Amino acid sequence: MKNYQNDDLLSTTQVAEILAISRFAVFQRIKRGALLARKIGRNYVIRYGDLIGNLNERDKRIIEQAVKQAIEEYGETFKLLGKE
Repeated sequence: MKNYQNDDLLSTTQVAEILAISRFAVFQRIKRGALLARKIGRNYVIRYGDLIGNLNERDKRIIEQAVKQAIEEYGETFKLLGKE
């Protein structure tokens, strides 16, 4: 699992994976203004810092726990995939 920095730009697919929601739900949040995004060409990108800033503390803890668990369970696999 990649450790994102605040200035990293994420695709709608990456945001959907992080939030465990569909891409359609990500687009709905962008349209409602609940999620700050920039349009580059035909695609939207979301700054990681903006994404995390919009989450409440409960959501942050859930995501942090999911990341830790994924790293514990699949860390070696992630490392191997990163080398490809």
